[in-house]
Amino acid sequence: MAKVSVVIPTYNRGRRLLRAIASVLYQSYNNFEVIVVDDGSTDNTRELINSFFKNHIIYIKHKQNRGVSAARNTGIRASKAPFIAFLDSDDYWFSEKLQLQMDFFAENPMAVACQGDEIWIRNGRQVNPGKRHIKPNGDIFKASLRLCLVSPSAVMIKKSLFDEIGLFDETLPACEDYDLWLRISCRYPIHLIKKSLVVKEGGHKDQLSTQYRSMDLFRIKSIVRLLRSNCLNVQQITLAMDELAYKCQIYSKGCIKRGRKDEGNFYRTLYGRLKKELNLPEGSAL
Repeated sequence: MAKVSVVIPTYNRGRRLLRAIASVLYQSYNNFEVIVVDDGSTDNTRELINSFFKNHIIYIKHKQNRGVSAARNTGIRASKAPFIAFLDSDDYWFSEKLQLQMDFFAENPMAVACQGDEIWIRNGRQVNPGKRHIKPNGDIFKASLRLCLVSPSAVMIKKSLFDEIGLFDETLPACEDYDLWLRISCRYPIHLIKKSLVVKEGGHKDQLSTQYRSMDLFRIKSIVRLLRSNCLNVQQITLAMDELAYKCQIYSKGCIKRGRKDEGNFYRTLYGRLKKELNLPEGSAL
């Protein structure tokens, strides 16, 4: 039985998908299964897979486009291995990626998740991440409230963890990974292997980050849901409330500036209303 299930969600990225699959098949570690979840593609994805990789992967196709969260969740449910590694169809791995992560779990059996560093390519050119994107190691909850610091293509997770925290939130059209990492990092460390294991490409028109004006709207929803879940300790509640206040202030100002006064007022007052709902005292978050 495979030790790792590699889940690759894809939508109308046939050519780039072939490179992603090839980077998995060339891994030095070979005890894995590959699950490609075609999220309702209308291009020639199926034909390309049948031509090159038909006998090497498990291919599942959604009848219609349901979003990347649904595609990843389909892959998780179909997986048979105790570890899951995700790979976005426009990214690709270095050949030692799986081996290094499996070695890490062998040496750290209590760990539930680890990721590696990555090389960024934007519009065909390598770029260096800014300081705020440098990945932390261990207790990353505080840093992860501001922005997403875990890359799906770089992470490996114990499948059993999803039984505890749930799957990707299919109601979020974007920032679904931000939401998942918060649910994990408030409970467990997310470890970093300080070596580039992934080439992550960006700048494509079909990327979710280019389709929405403000990603903070979805981050706000994630923080609110986390605060209502009763899974945070006192310090984490303070951190989450502080970040919520910061994001609501920025987002509400943007709404009012663009003529969406009612929406702006809703998010301007959200912090105070949530504070009362959670019975937090006046002044600081606690």
